Order: sequence, then C-alpha cells, then structure tokens
Amino acid sequence: MRVDVWLWAVRLAKSRSVATSWCRAGHVRVNGSRVKPASSVKVGDSVEFRTDRDRVVEVVALLPKRVGAPEAVKAYLDHSPAPLPREYVAPAGIRDRGTGRPTKRERRELDRLRGRD
Repeated sequence: MRVDVWLWAVRLAKSRSVATSWCRAGHVRVNGSRVKPASSVKVGDSVEFRTDRDRVVEVVALLPKRVGAPEAVKAYLDHSPAPLPREYVAPAGIRDRGTGRPTKRERRELDRLRGRD
C-alpha cells in the first residue's frame, strides 16, 4: 500500500495531498529512510513523520480506504514521544510591526531555540 494513502486512511494526514506533500518534502521516513509518496508500506513498518511535533507510528493494519477515527486508531501503534508541557515550550518570537521578515541570522537563532539544529 502507498505510504501517502495509508497516512490519509488512518487519519494522520488531513488529506491525501497533504500526505503527499510531506513525503515530497522529506518529512516522512519508513524504517529510517526517506520515502516518496508511492513507496510501499507493510505491516510491521515504522513510519516517522513531522507535523507540529515528531510522530513515530508502527503499522498494524493496512486499510483500503479512509475509515472512522475509532477504527483508524486500531491500524497503528503510536510510539511518539510525549509532547512537552506548554510551560516548557518557547513562545513564538514577537517582532515589531513593520520590521519585515527575519534575517538569516535571526532564523538560525529561532531554529536553535526551537531545537531544530
């Protein structure tokens, strides 16, 4: 089964085109290697992807079409690390109005602050 279809069918991606764009951007890994949208996924594979946080799921079942949320949860095991509590998450940088877009140096500092080195 295609990895983008599986992500959409188990409701980890809002739409199939979103799942496809994640794969094309290199945000999806199956068993540790980056995959294209048409790459196959089978039962027992580990799928890692990044949305608002890093997610790691293990494929338990292959679904031929999109199903309801209670059924979709049964198709994978979630091994994702727990999200940080809100008080530990750095607040988004506040820029003065009209200062424009951040410089490359400021973007690097923001990435470092967010832990995306």
